[in-house]
Amino acid sequence: MIPFSILDLSPIGQGKSISESFSLSLAMAQRAETHGYQRYWLAEHHGMSGVGSSSPAVLLSHIGAGTSTIRLGAGGIMLPNHAPLVVAEQFGTLAELYPNRIDLGLGRAPGTDMLTARALRRNMQASVDDYPQDVQELERLLGDGPFDKGIVAVPGRQTNVPLWLLGSSLYSAQVAAEFGLPYSFASHFAPDQLMQALTVYRRHFKPKKEGDKPYTMAGIMAVLADTQEEADYLFTSAQQQFVNLRRGGNHAFPAPVESMDTIWSPSESHMVSHALQFAVVGTKASVAHQLSSFIEKTEIDELIISFPIYDGEKRLASLGLMSELRHEMVDYVA
Repeated sequence: MIPFSILDLSPIGQGKSISESFSLSLAMAQRAETHGYQRYWLAEHHGMSGVGSSSPAVLLSHIGAGTSTIRLGAGGIMLPNHAPLVVAEQFGTLAELYPNRIDLGLGRAPGTDMLTARALRRNMQASVDDYPQDVQELERLLGDGPFDKGIVAVPGRQTNVPLWLLGSSLYSAQVAAEFGLPYSFASHFAPDQLMQALTVYRRHFKPKKEGDKPYTMAGIMAVLADTQEEADYLFTSAQQQFVNLRRGGNHAFPAPVESMDTIWSPSESHMVSHALQFAVVGTKASVAHQLSSFIEKTEIDELIISFPIYDGEKRLASLGLMSELRHEMVDYVA
């Protein structure tokens, strides 16, 4: 069975504190390590009342101190928001603190609204069009080669932190293929171009050295519980969050509700169902076929999972159930 990993946004629950969200993220990483998950990644978002992971490098240091073997990383750092040298120093520091455990996933979206994006940018000329060059510069700064025009990342140089490219479009797939880097597709919220992007990436992949092969990851959301009714109930938090985002609201991650009927319109229901079409919601038995079909269809090398669950204990329990299902899925994937 392929490795399973976790994507976390350190959600800030309605009526809960940011420090509570950080404590739960640490507990999630520790539980994931116990259950044999491959990696634990944090995503960079800014200005969102329901998301605590605006500074992945800082939070990863906290999580690294509380774990010992699981790989840690960003899924991802939004590179247009930062100078590559700063990112190299941050993740070089993490690589020195937690050797052979750090990944660096890179995205080209701002991870926020455009007003906040303008406040984040290192200068007004910074652009997503610089993304390929910034990726290459970052790779040089973390590598073993000669200094880039006398610029050296300390820490960072010679750490060779593995880079991943992340995306939800054919563009990101093409860049990942051109640079011979592993590729992760954001199908957990942007499903439309999943299969096309994977095909483009695999078809055009250029190995850096002999033996290199394409390596693909794709994301899903998962809410597993002991009963279908409980899972459906817990999943309403994610559904509400997507409705809030569509309406331009900026709210904490919502508590679940008994019914969405009075919350969303028919068009909003359709939008959310489409965006979250790859979410698996139910019991181990009820989602096993859906999960195995996703893996078989995409032929991915690794699955990354987010657990959009308001209650911390329920989120930890869902993580455990997914781990159990992975071990049982040899009966379903053959």
